[in-house]
Amino acid sequence: MSKKEPEENLSLEEAFEQIEDMIERLEEEEITLEDSFRAYQEGMKLLKYCDEKIDRVEKQVLKINEDGELDEF
Repeated sequence: MSKKEPEENLSLEEAFEQIEDMIERLEEEEITLEDSFRAYQEGMKLLKYCDEKIDRVEKQVLKINEDGELDEF
């Protein structure tokens, strides 16, 4: 993934997998400062994307109220 924003159709699982890959790259001893900063930035974008996607899903979840009716979160 380059400096672009995460694709909107990227699943959470795919985004988490990319984040794990970036963590592995950051743990390598041979990584340059520039590459580590770039990976950090990309990882933060992915984390923000995941947070927003989870937030959208949470808002769509329905719960049953006291009257037995469904309400949106």
